[in-house]
Amino acid sequence: MTSEETFNDKQIQILQVAETLFAENGFDRTSIRSISKEAKINVAMISYYFGSKEKLLESLVSYRTKDLKFQLENLSAENLEPIDKIDKLIELYINRINCNKGIYRILHFEFAVGNNDIKIEVLDELRKGNLKSLTAIIKEGQNKGVFRKDIIIELISPTILGTFFHFNMNKSFFQNLLHLNKEEQFESYIKTSLTKHIQQTIKALLIYES
Repeated sequence: MTSEETFNDKQIQILQVAETLFAENGFDRTSIRSISKEAKINVAMISYYFGSKEKLLESLVSYRTKDLKFQLENLSAENLEPIDKIDKLIELYINRINCNKGIYRILHFEFAVGNNDIKIEVLDELRKGNLKSLTAIIKEGQNKGVFRKDIIIELISPTILGTFFHFNMNKSFFQNLLHLNKEEQFESYIKTSLTKHIQQTIKALLIYES
């Protein structure tokens, strides 16, 4: 499936069950049969919809990220100053990833352990689309003399995402350090203080020193 395709209710049910099992057990230790049992849908139906476990994971990525491309394209075309677009882009990134932690946790783990069985073309398409939108915004800022010319644009997204994932992967440490005892406090901190910190960091990289 491509990122442009939609999913019916039965497919969404399968994808949601698969996401839970992948996150709990890992990709390799989750079988189509276990997904079938948990979703109460026969194996043949899952195979008909997705073909293989690898294709099911690819469809899961597509399902969780399918509208991000259009949101970024719309942001790039908005009548805003480049610096405001950067702020909105970061807010959009963090919000989307935080709302879909399951799939990103799965991918982060599988790539970290070097699972070469996973080759997700739709994820590469998404990354290229994200980079295209980010590049358009930064080029606009450079043409207006607002952003520096020596920026390595390809490293901006890893800087954003790396900060978020480090914070989220060390949740208990930062909860104790920052006295974020309740789940809602932790989530609120991500949406406010962490997002603002990342925005300030990226703008410090982009903007000329006065």
